[in-house]
Amino acid sequence: MLDKSIPYAEVWMTRPRDLKVTEHSLPEGFSLVFYQEGDAAAWTEIETSVDEFENTKEALAYFNKTFAPHPEELKKRMLFIETDAGEKVGTATAWWKETADGTVYPLVHWVAIKPAFQGKGLSKPLTSKVLQVLQELGEHSSIVLHTQTWSHVAIRLYERFGFEISDKNLDGTPNPDYEKAMEILNNL
Repeated sequence: MLDKSIPYAEVWMTRPRDLKVTEHSLPEGFSLVFYQEGDAAAWTEIETSVDEFENTKEALAYFNKTFAPHPEELKKRMLFIETDAGEKVGTATAWWKETADGTVYPLVHWVAIKPAFQGKGLSKPLTSKVLQVLQELGEHSSIVLHTQTWSHVAIRLYERFGFEISDKNLDGTPNPDYEKAMEILNNL
């Protein structure tokens, strides 16, 4: 869940594309599966459960705008952690972000684990797999990740995977929140 008890600041992170990805195994009772038609509801439920959206209707609107137009890409880019009982409890997407000049960057997008399943060793295997997918898809530039100080626990995880906080936005312009973000994160 987001830690909204601290100030918000935007954070951009980058990771060299070819940096080796350490593999992590899921605990017993869980598996990684790719998106299948009908999984939009599971995505909206997971993302809403971690306070990324006010409600599932808002989450579904985002899904339909961003992801639904690319059904074939979803099948090879959107991951879920599923329990043996078939409940989807985590998600991450190996997506992309395009800048105004047409440059396309590989993007780790919307990483989330339902609160009841956090602390069970699921984040590392999910992050590891989404990075491997981006590498397998042959993306050529550095991998980027957009987050916020409210996700400071996740930021520390991303740093262990080789991500570094950048003082620049994706388009190369200065991130106006960089100094604020660093102050907040350094004081935690």
